[in-house]
Amino acid sequence: QVQLVESGGGLVQPGGSLRLSCAASGSIFSIGAMGWYRQAPGKQRELVARISSGGSTNYADSVKGRFTISRDNTKNTVYLQMNSLKPEDTAVYYCNRFPRREDYWGKGTLVTVSS
Repeated sequence: QVQLVESGGGLVQPGGSLRLSCAASGSIFSIGAMGWYRQAPGKQRELVARISSGGSTNYADSVKGRFTISRDNTKNTVYLQMNSLKPEDTAVYYCNRFPRREDYWGKGTLVTVSS
């Protein structure tokens, strides 16, 4: 059973940056493509960014040019570098396989963008 643990969230001012990490208990290389998802209050969970096992990336239009997803297969960790943060980026951020698996959800990490 794979366990995913997200970390790195916090309170940041608009325009600031955060780096999220997702540590897996097993091999993320064997999992394949990974993604970062987020869920804002009152909204459905959405895919923010994804990365293939080979490193190809894809982003939601709302974060393109501001967020960067990366992975370190040797550390079984996926990262999300978030720059130029906006209040609308406020959400709980989760990592999961892409396509997601319901049994892979962790607790997420809360990102709050506010002045």
